[in-house]
Amino acid sequence: MDDRIFRTAMGKFATGVTVITTNYEGEAHGMTANAFMSVSLDPKLIAVSVGEKARMHDRLKETGKFAVNILADTQKEYSMYFAGQIKEKRDIPYGWIDDYPLIPDAIASILCTVYDSHKAGDHTLFLGEVQELVLREGNPLTFFEGRYDLPGGLGNKS
Repeated sequence: MDDRIFRTAMGKFATGVTVITTNYEGEAHGMTANAFMSVSLDPKLIAVSVGEKARMHDRLKETGKFAVNILADTQKEYSMYFAGQIKEKRDIPYGWIDDYPLIPDAIASILCTVYDSHKAGDHTLFLGEVQELVLREGNPLTFFEGRYDLPGGLGNKS
């Protein structure tokens, strides 16, 4: 099967949108990701999938910690910016908890230390042990078939 067909099939799974952040050499860095999931309750573990060619890949290996920021339906621009779809430099007003940069007004921020990592094809699965949670009210930003939307028009159309 070709890559396009595989990507089309994977796009049939509606997901939330996250921005993974870390503090690398005293500066906040972020990357949009929808490959995120809960893994374990005891210990509390989550997983994110990061491409080996992404700058964030080596930064997570070096820092050993990251935050997963689950975006609200009003935060499409953050998703686009951290995915490299918006090219001009922006000053992001990060919130900080300890050494973790957080996306402001995300509906959840999950602060983790790297528990383990596993190479999987051209990506690495980073398992994060949850250290702290920040929760806010709001609706999630969703992604389906390459669009910020949910099937049947139930979500946010953009």
